[in-house]
Amino acid sequence: MDFVRPLPTFLAQRYHGWKATTFVENKAWYRRLAEEGQRPRVMVIACCDSRVHVTSIFGAEQGEFFIHRNIANLVPPYEPDGAQHGTSAAVEYAVNVLHVAHVIVLGHSNCGGVQGCYDMCSGQAPDLDQKTSFIGRWMDLLRPGFESLPEGDDAMRRTELEKRAVIVSLENLMTFPFIAEAVKAERLSLHGIWKEIAEGALLALDPETEKFIEV
Repeated sequence: MDFVRPLPTFLAQRYHGWKATTFVENKAWYRRLAEEGQRPRVMVIACCDSRVHVTSIFGAEQGEFFIHRNIANLVPPYEPDGAQHGTSAAVEYAVNVLHVAHVIVLGHSNCGGVQGCYDMCSGQAPDLDQKTSFIGRWMDLLRPGFESLPEGDDAMRRTELEKRAVIVSLENLMTFPFIAEAVKAERLSLHGIWKEIAEGALLALDPETEKFIEV
């Protein structure tokens, strides 16, 4: 495989530092995780954005969260068409195999994926409208959110669309029969959160008002 290169030196050095400190100090815990398997209580569906550090936000340790990340933290609707669905597979595994008690959709400010959707739907990014654009076709999931945006300036509308991404994903989660059944039986609860990066604020979706309120 002549297209593969060795691990960058700075990453190898960081690994050795972790192995000599954090791993050694918690060796018994890592062994237990390996032998007993994972038993997370929470699944978090988050964006790929490197600025969204899910475990740091909640102070989580290894084994606590089952995390799935994709562009703009989107969940597609239930489509049992025999095709390959990475996000749907992760959701199915979390709910039916790991039996998590909570599924959190975590959106964030300054989301590049949502920006791409906004530009595409407003005619400013024709390249994303091409069938060959993986990003564009993925962001089609958020088109209904864009079409229902209120009037206002671009900055306000983009922020609103980031929050709509969370709501659209939650609504799509409920199209999965096994999720709807688990929610009805109160074995599972769904949550929507939006993270403001610059100020560190965390807003949660209030199911009664359908507004995001600071935690």
